Amino acid sequence: MGASGVTDPRADRATHREWIGLGIIALPCILYAMDLTVLNLAVPSLSADLKPTAAQLLWVVDIYGFLAAGTLLIMGALGDRIGRRKLLLIGSAAFGLLSLVAAFARSAEMLILARALLGIAGATMAPSTLSLIGNMFRDNRQRTFAVSVWVASFSFGGAIGPVVGGLLLSHFWWGAVFLVPIPITVVLLVVGPVLLPEHKTPNAGRLDVLSAALSLAAVLPVIFGIKLVAEGGGLVLSASAVALGLVFGVLFVSRQMALPDPLLDLRLFKQSVVAAALAVNVLDFFVGFGILVLVAQYLQLVLGLNPLEAGLWSIPAGLGFIAGSLLTSVVLKLMRPAHALGFGLALGAGGLALMAYAAEMHSLILIVLGNVLFSIGSAPGIAIVADLVVSAAPKERSGAASALSETASEFGGALGIALLGSLATLLYRSALGTAMPTGASDDAMETALRGIGAASSLAPSLGEGNVLLSAARSAYTSAAAGSFLAAAGIMLLAAIVAVAMLRNLKTRG
Repeated sequence: MGASGVTDPRADRATHREWIGLGIIALPCILYAMDLTVLNLAVPSLSADLKPTAAQLLWVVDIYGFLAAGTLLIMGALGDRIGRRKLLLIGSAAFGLLSLVAAFARSAEMLILARALLGIAGATMAPSTLSLIGNMFRDNRQRTFAVSVWVASFSFGGAIGPVVGGLLLSHFWWGAVFLVPIPITVVLLVVGPVLLPEHKTPNAGRLDVLSAALSLAAVLPVIFGIKLVAEGGGLVLSASAVALGLVFGVLFVSRQMALPDPLLDLRLFKQSVVAAALAVNVLDFFVGFGILVLVAQYLQLVLGLNPLEAGLWSIPAGLGFIAGSLLTSVVLKLMRPAHALGFGLALGAGGLALMAYAAEMHSLILIVLGNVLFSIGSAPGIAIVADLVVSAAPKERSGAASALSETASEFGGALGIALLGSLATLLYRSALGTAMPTGASDDAMETALRGIGAASSLAPSLGEGNVLLSAARSAYTSAAAGSFLAAAGIMLLAAIVAVAMLRNLKTRG
């Protein structure tokens, strides 16, 4: 029996139009993931050209995810009101224009602003695509497979992004990587209005902009404070920023509890299964996004690969994630969701532990193998959680529910980039501070302590350059290995939560 109560199961099954629409929906997902992965490869050349500080470089990388996470809720609610297809197309057009701005940024500040606006534009696309899938596919098994394809499209974008980015960086300047999404945007804007159905919620409630502002005010100060500590900043300022963010977080939660039509429906969290699933999703994305920059910098700045080689060696992990995503519906026929999640997350933890060992051994093959194991293991959880949250929501709140799942993903990813990046920075500065070569100038030491990218660009101009670069690489190796081990522990924690809290959830369909 379908969700509408119709007894004929064929009434809920998707037609050719829905499957073609799913292919169109995959385009912005590919675009979204490509924009993240190509930037990781561009970090070294970007650092040499724009010469950002360590703080600016981290903001360039993660401001996109922060603002995407902070605005996803309001974009999901907006899609319920003006139409999900319309919001998707508006966001895609804005994404294309802002990509041009980022490509030709002349300063770190300009690039940070462009990336921030790209995050807001990306937030219009993510909940729209998942919400459209929830409305287009009513059959349980078809929807699970469609969500798996949706997740795999992100993986595909992540897989081809490094290759495309590596090719561009081998022949052009770093800004060329931001031009990659533009052709995809053009295709989406041309075929989307023709092939995608429109869905919106009739009689939707008032859109609460203040709640969105409070969510941003809660997230950004906390991340700023944590990053400041990792970079050796003042403890008073860091603690004040974190405390300010927590105050805004309390105000946000209080407002959601009082509103008749909240931006974030906290009633969903009363269901222990939904709360546990979202917690697993946050931890999964925390690790998955957090290790992206670490791996990209390790391959290029420690192992000495050029951007194209680093991109090619990133393909196996992307393919592993695609395979894990598409096999989700098959795995769920064989075991309960809790066991599928627990086994996958434990496999991912094993892959991360292997990467920590491989980093210390400077083994490229083992780094790639560990990354593949992590990708295969982490992929099923994303599709299972997304399907669960969308299925649990009433039809009229599908956009907001999709945004909730996406917010958990984006927020976890943004935290992972910031916190694992900050952990790596802290470990790097600590290791390099005790192994700094004697005789290095104060300016050279200060530059090297900013990060492995800064040390790599500075070393050739110094008489003691080879010694300084060797020390920086050794310090970053230790930092990367420590961060991978911390990530493995987080994945094991997620596996325990999944098995303990979701063990009574039976396979759907």
